[in-house]
Order: sequence, then structure tokens, then C-alpha cells
Amino acid sequence: MSEKKEKDTNPAEEIVNKAKEVATDAVEAVNDAVETVEENVEEVTSNDDSTEETNEPQADNSINASVAADSKDFDWDSIGKYDELYSKSEREKMEEMYGDTLTSINEQEVLDGIIVSKNLREAVVNIGYKSDGVIPMNELRYKEEVNIGDSVEVFIESQEDKNGQLLLSHKKARALRAWDRVNDALESQEVIKGYVKCRTKGGLIVDVFGIEAFLPGSQIDVKPIRDYDMYVDKTMEFKVVKINKEFKNVVVSHKALIEAELEVQKKEIIAQLEKGQVLEGTVKNITSYGVFIDLGGVDGLVHITDLSWGRVNHPEEIVELDQKVNVVILDFDDDKKRIALGMKQLEKHPWDELDEKLAVGDKVKGKVVVVADYGAFVEIQPGVEGLIHVSEITWSNHLKPAQEFFTVADEVEAQILTLDREERKMSLGVKQLTPDPWEGIEEKFIVDAKHKGKVTNISDFGVFVELEEGVDGLVHISDLSWSKKINHPKEITAVGDELEIVILEVDRENRRLSLGHKQLEENPWETFETVFEIGSVHQGTITEISAKGATVVLPYGVEALATKKNIVKEDNTTAAVDEVLDFKIVDFNKNARKIAVSHTQIFRDAEFEEVKEKRASAKAENANTAKKIKTMQDSQEKTTLGDLDALSKLKSEMEKGEKK
Repeated sequence: MSEKKEKDTNPAEEIVNKAKEVATDAVEAVNDAVETVEENVEEVTSNDDSTEETNEPQADNSINASVAADSKDFDWDSIGKYDELYSKSEREKMEEMYGDTLTSINEQEVLDGIIVSKNLREAVVNIGYKSDGVIPMNELRYKEEVNIGDSVEVFIESQEDKNGQLLLSHKKARALRAWDRVNDALESQEVIKGYVKCRTKGGLIVDVFGIEAFLPGSQIDVKPIRDYDMYVDKTMEFKVVKINKEFKNVVVSHKALIEAELEVQKKEIIAQLEKGQVLEGTVKNITSYGVFIDLGGVDGLVHITDLSWGRVNHPEEIVELDQKVNVVILDFDDDKKRIALGMKQLEKHPWDELDEKLAVGDKVKGKVVVVADYGAFVEIQPGVEGLIHVSEITWSNHLKPAQEFFTVADEVEAQILTLDREERKMSLGVKQLTPDPWEGIEEKFIVDAKHKGKVTNISDFGVFVELEEGVDGLVHISDLSWSKKINHPKEITAVGDELEIVILEVDRENRRLSLGHKQLEENPWETFETVFEIGSVHQGTITEISAKGATVVLPYGVEALATKKNIVKEDNTTAAVDEVLDFKIVDFNKNARKIAVSHTQIFRDAEFEEVKEKRASAKAENANTAKKIKTMQDSQEKTTLGDLDALSKLKSEMEKGEKK
């Protein structure tokens, strides 16, 4: 186990040592072979010399025979081979020793290797195999520094490719081990290192153990980061904060490391906070409603209303990011987690610097900063504003929204109407800079005088007519027409039309004019009174039928009203719209300009007269008969049978007359 551990820890050194041992053994074997050959040559030479000395002719034959014999027995193929130098057992032993210097590897396996050489494009890695592998340098770019002798983990893709090359991958090796490392880092809250590969929407992509993790922009630093590109190609420390195993998403945070360091500092600062304390801070973030200030690990908010005494549309008008500013602590909650700060409180209030000589009635100039329906706010100096109410824009009683007169940034001149330095309020007026058109109104618009004006507004009850700028009056719906029934004034006129009117009444105190339109003509009802006498019959057309009854148009365009029971015809059917019938005048009210008519009464009155005449005739006959009877009774002093007969005869005659 110890030998194996030794090999794993330093395989390169072991390989070199074994190679040296093998080379040494080979050199010694070659030297021994050379020495043996030299000895044989010397021996042959000495034998040749001795033969030559004793018997020269025999010697030549013996030498030739000896060389021929040696040539036949010599194995020329064995020259340079070790079979002749080592025995079989020795050879097996040496092969075993050489095999022990190599690591046994399997494909699809992750091993640790040693970088033995490198260039700009690739690194050579030794894993103790018979050949070394190569990995691209871009797979190691997450490392700050790559040196020869560094240990790297590699994945065995193939022991040999078509070129006999060992194929390795560092990227795959990291990916196989990455999830275990990431999960361990999450559980242990270990601080890990990662390489920022590129920028993405909302943050950065970080290489962590070969896995692409997401670093949100909000988790880069405690302060907002505006330029994400400055972190690309950098190695940073992180904490794993979230793992979604289903989608294989990893979220890391660099901010968590900073927050931990700032937490201690934050507690110290919070403990020293007091209301009214002035501190220096850095603008951390700007929103539409205020500015967040970093007080050294503790954040506070300066609301937009506390940035300046003047009106601020957006905080960017006052401050910018990373700007150093002085703030005062206005308030904070019990835990001092929400801190309200102010900047304008460090400056003198503009109202305190307002000219003391400024008084009601003075004219001032300023810029419109806000326009609302009810008026416009005008800034006469930074932080000092006055309100121009819609009623103070024009002399007209017909008020319009302030947007029709002002826009933001307009330069205006106005008059001070009210000034309250304690409450810091001021009201302004614009119409006061022009003459009041209601001054001397009685002389300009005399009662019963005719004028023309422009229709400015129409309501259910009448029409507003402007006679001149700032002077308008009302034509009531009842003063639009003498004879026509008007449901809404829009039936007569429209906004923008020119309308001729008559001045009916002038109320200077309340700034009101009562106008009339129908008064341009004589009152026809004086004439109608003689035409449409009660009981007279006229032809009329039914134009409308409602719940109240039927509207009937009589001659001269006069409208009258007939109840539903008064439009029942002689055949007991009800009259319809557009039907022309005779109508009897049943009521005439000149003051109210109302006429009541009836069609039904025309034929019902005729029937009633006929019945009345019959009843009168019968009554007269009965009275005559009674008179005769009384006369006869008075002329007779006593009764006889003959008288009874006469009476009986008279009675019979009377009964016959009644039957008739």
C-alpha cells in the first residue's frame, strides 16, 4: 500500500528512476557482450600465430577449417538482441519491473495527472501511462496560473486514438466531480472560487468546478453595479446560495461574503445613531421616490421631499450615483433598520430668506412648476411657491381647468393676494393685472338691450353666453322659445355658436347676467288668448305620446297637451302619432303658456246636449198635464159616477201619452 501511495504521489519521478535502471542494465549487458567477442577474437589470433610458426602450410588449412566451422555455428540474427544476454527468467523479471512503472488505467475514468510541459495552446499531462496526454489550455483558463508540476484531474476518453495518442479531457473531469463539490459547498457554506466567463441578462455566468453558475447582478456587491463587464475574465470568491437539481441551476453570491464582513461594522454604526445627527454618506441608489445613502454598511433613505426645499421632479436633478453628501438623521424605527434621512434640513429654509418688504398687492414673477385642474403653482424663488387658483385666472364665472391657461416652465406675472409667513403659504392672482370687466357693467349692458354673444357652455337648465372676456350670462331654458317645448337647450344651439340675446337682469354684486332669447320677439300669447278661446275647436296634429299624454301641435305652431283619455275617438279607439283630429280647447293659461285640449269632448258634448233637450221636453209635458188635472179638480165641487167615468177616461189618455 505504501509503495502504491508513493507511486500515486510522484509518478513522474518513479518513471524516470525505473528508466534509468533499465538503461543501466542494458549498457552493462552490451559491455559484457563486447568483452566476450574481444576475448574470442584474441584467442583465435593467438592460435593462428602458433600454427604459423610450427608448420606454415598446415596452418593455413587449419585456420580456414576453423573459420568455416565457426561461420556455420554463429547466429548472425542474434546480434543486438537481449535473448542471448538474458535468460528467460531474467527477461520476465525485467518486464515485470517495467510494467510496475506504468499505471493501469480504464477508459471513462477520472484520474489525477501532472503537467510536464505546456505552451500557449496545450498542456502535456502525465498520468503514469506508457504515453502522455494533451489537454487544451482554454480548459484551464479559470486558473489564475498554470505551472509545470501542477496536479490536474483528467477524464480518460480513450487510451489510444488512431495515432496512438492518449486522449484526455480536463473539462469533463471537472463536470463529473462538480455537482458533488457544489452540493458540499452549499451544505458547508464553504467559500469557493469561480471564473467569470461572460455577461448575461441580469448578471454574470461563472465557471464553478466546470459548471456554469449564475451570479445575479444584485449579488455581486452590496452596492448596485452599473458595469458588469468589468468583472468578466476575473476569478472571484463566492458562496453557493441555491441549487435547483431538477433544472441543474446553480446560483452563487459574492455579496454574501461582503455582507458578513459589514455586519459587524453595521452593528457598531447602528448603536451610535441619534436623531439630528449629521453624517457623511455615499449615494448608493436613486429611485423615483428618493435616494438611498450608504452610511458605511447601513443604508438610509432620503425621500424626494427631503432633498431640497424647492420642488423636485426626480432625485437625479439633485444628486448622482457615488456622490458624497451630508445628511441628517430625521427618524428611524425601533430596530434602526429603516432610517429616514434629510438633506434640505441642513440648509436655511427659503421662506426665511423671503424679502420682508414683500406684501399683499405686490406683483411678482415666477415659473410654473406644477399644473393641476384646480390651479397652478408658481415658484417665485427656490423653495417659495404660490398658488394661482382657477378662480383667479380669469374674470369669467365659467371656470376652466388651469391646463387651458398654463403649462410647466411658463414664466408668469401675478399679484400677491394672501401671504402667510408662519404657515408659509401664498396665493396669487393673474386676473387682477387686467381691469375688472364688471366695473360699470350696468352702463355697458342695459336691461332690455339686445346683444350678441358666443355660446361657451350648455347645461340641462340653460345656455351660457359670453358677451365679452370675463362677462357671461345665462339664458334659461324657459327663455329660449315662446311656443316650442324644449327638452334640452342643445335642440336650439351648440357650443361655439353666436346667439342673439336680450339683457333681462344685471346683478353686479354676484356677477350674474340674466339673458333671454325669446324676448327678441313679441309675446304671441297675447294674441293666442283671443284665438284659442276655451270651448273653441281647432285642427291639430299629434306629434308625441308619453305617459303624461299627447303633444298636439295647433295652428301657428302652438303646442298643447291632451291627456290619454281625451284622445279617445268616437269609435272608442285611441288616436295615434301623426294623426290629424279636431281638438276642443278645455284650458288656456297665458302666464304658464299652457293649453289643454280634448278630442273626446267634442262628440261627448253633442250627446249630452241631445239628452238634455229630451229631458227638458219631458219635464215640460209632465208639468202641463199636472196643471190640467188640478184645474179639473178645482172646477168640481163633488164627485159623481159620471165624474168618475170622466176621470177614468182622462187617466187612460194620460197613460197612453206617457207610453208614447
